[in-house]
Amino acid sequence: MQRARFERLVAQALDTLPPQFARRLTNIAVMVEPRPSREVARDLGADILGLYQGASEMEQSPMAPYELPEVIVIYQDNIEAVCRTDAEIIDEIRKTVIHEVGHHFGLTDDQMEAWEENGPDDG
Repeated sequence: MQRARFERLVAQALDTLPPQFARRLTNIAVMVEPRPSREVARDLGADILGLYQGASEMEQSPMAPYELPEVIVIYQDNIEAVCRTDAEIIDEIRKTVIHEVGHHFGLTDDQMEAWEENGPDDG
């Protein structure tokens, strides 16, 4: 899949987030990269589909804003490697975006998996 189309699909996945989550995603860059860096691959595995880098809302202090930029990276080559069809790629992008956004909000893996399947249950 061409990079521009993949990036549009990531943007569409972000656009479908419920408003109570989307409006709280300020100052977070979302990027598409082909695959993780050597350092990330070494630390987290070469096959990861996405990565959230930052402090979750639970870790941030309202008195001292988080200093480093928060970034969500979606790894195109890795997602394409685990999918056979465009429909699977679209679904995996959505799930990966939800998972990485979930890290920002401090959700557990179980909460993220439930959101991926059924939508969010909190506001």
